[in-house]
Amino acid sequence: MTHTAQADQPRRLLAEHRLVDGVRVVTLRGEIDHDEKDQLSTALLGEGETAPARIVADLSEVTFLDSSGINIFVAAYQQVSSIGGWVRIAGAGESVLRVLQLVGVDTIIACHPTAEQALTA
Repeated sequence: MTHTAQADQPRRLLAEHRLVDGVRVVTLRGEIDHDEKDQLSTALLGEGETAPARIVADLSEVTFLDSSGINIFVAAYQQVSSIGGWVRIAGAGESVLRVLQLVGVDTIIACHPTAEQALTA
């Protein structure tokens, strides 16, 4: 498992990723805002490597999501879709899911209750 994080700052974003049957599963903890957008992009798409074709973003421990995070998810979706892949969101809490719904992200990126369900959808 690879860590991309600032663990000493509990409100900051902590990102871990692993590969499950060829799918990049990114587990995110903390807040996703303007200060964390680069870290989110790297966690989803990698850094200096070929972007994964399939991504599950587990947001079950994300406490805040702003427009910067939304933009990164949409950009990741566009990049991955251009190569025939997909992005799925899993486990978003009520407040984060509400933001995704308000801006319509849930209409382009499938949202699932758990990472396991996102992997098998």
